[in-house]
Amino acid sequence: MKRIKALSLTVLVATLLTLPAIPQEIKRLTLDEVVQLASEQSPNALIAKHRFRASYWQYRTFIAEYRPALTLTGNLPDYSTAYNRVWNSNAQQWEYASTNVLQTSGNLSLAQNIGLTGGSISLFSDLNYEKNYETDGERYITSPLNVRLTQPLFRYNELRWQKKIEPMKYEEARKTYLRDVENVHMMAVQYFFNLALAQINREIAQTNMQNADTLYQIAKGRYNLGTIAEDELLQMELSYLNAGTAINESEMNLRDRELKLRSFLGFNQSVRLELLIPGEVPVLEVEVSEVLKLAEENNPELIGLDRQLLEAQSSVAQARAEKGLNANLSASYGLRDQDPLLEMAYDKPNQQQTIRVGFTLPILDWGLGRGRYKMAKSSEELTRVQVEQSRSDFEQTLLLDVQQFNMQDDQVKIAAKSDTVAAKMFEVTKQRFLIGKIDVLELNNADTKKDQNKRQYIQALNNYWTYYFNMRALTLYDFIQRKPLETDYEKLVE
Repeated sequence: MKRIKALSLTVLVATLLTLPAIPQEIKRLTLDEVVQLASEQSPNALIAKHRFRASYWQYRTFIAEYRPALTLTGNLPDYSTAYNRVWNSNAQQWEYASTNVLQTSGNLSLAQNIGLTGGSISLFSDLNYEKNYETDGERYITSPLNVRLTQPLFRYNELRWQKKIEPMKYEEARKTYLRDVENVHMMAVQYFFNLALAQINREIAQTNMQNADTLYQIAKGRYNLGTIAEDELLQMELSYLNAGTAINESEMNLRDRELKLRSFLGFNQSVRLELLIPGEVPVLEVEVSEVLKLAEENNPELIGLDRQLLEAQSSVAQARAEKGLNANLSASYGLRDQDPLLEMAYDKPNQQQTIRVGFTLPILDWGLGRGRYKMAKSSEELTRVQVEQSRSDFEQTLLLDVQQFNMQDDQVKIAAKSDTVAAKMFEVTKQRFLIGKIDVLELNNADTKKDQNKRQYIQALNNYWTYYFNMRALTLYDFIQRKPLETDYEKLVE
């Protein structure tokens, strides 16, 4: 079966090699370059960017609600000809009168919401013109200036709660974008070391193939001389065949992982990637108290927990207000006049003012308002418990992550030393085998350890950088440069 598998892979690789060649550009990338390219052009980074844009414009919409709004409205023209039913007070009966009227109107208003009270105030001015073709009369109706105040009383102030919640949501969106970029960096680390491991596996396979070929040729000579048994010769032949299979498998695995990294970085198939594996890592030791403080300040998950609790409190306030007395105050003051001549319609305007207080008081609602209030209150308590539990879980996970990260530089050093020792041990064992001091089983064991330790070194590097970027994602802080992570948010929405 192994011979068949080796033959099949050889045929597949040979087939791929005979396909028409596409001119390719070789890019040799370091880990830092891959991480930078991922944050600039990977699809995941673009998704994070567009998600932030949506939150940005939602916040801008909220800000616009607190700014004055200047609006011009009008009807130009409004023509009507019809028979209208009118009451004749002299004859004490309904009559139908012909109307043939042209009207035009314009209104300019300036409105402002009042966040502190939840009301609104507006200034407006309007001008109307009427032309009656039945009587051939015309007139201008003017309102130079009017002031109107609308103020809810004893009601839920949505604007005041929005003023607390919306800035928090926007801050959460800003921090979420930075965290999403760090998540992209972690994905880049995984793709990088997946390909790096594939490169190492191919190098291992090529080296093992050369060693296996050399040892097999020596074994055949020894067998002919009668210094080794047939089973040892067969063992060397099997190692040689397995080495050939490993080369084909490593080549296919390399192409697969290169394709995934290339796609992740947004390159087309004309680009070939070769990675430069980092030789060392920064020696960092972070304090739990520092990480926890930075997470409290920057982590969007914790900001989101505070927002959820505030939204629950807002729902309670709304339910409390709606179960009792609701009232509305509406007041206006202005000037108004009319005249057939436009200039006279502004000459001596008369004052006009209105004030109105409307109210709603539930008399019998079968406990509907009270039930909604109790539901909102219960939901708030549930949210509070969930927030406290989530905070506790977050802190425990953060503690473990810090401990894991602080171990990683030692793990890399140990893995690097083990890789060197295993490689040296294999060379010593190989020389002893060549002079007939040990058997093939000891040689194969040393070869296996050599390969395992080289792969473990790559895995140790992978673990270090994964934990490092995870710490950055949790705190939004660069522990190497010792500064907070930042970006130009205005540029993101251009």
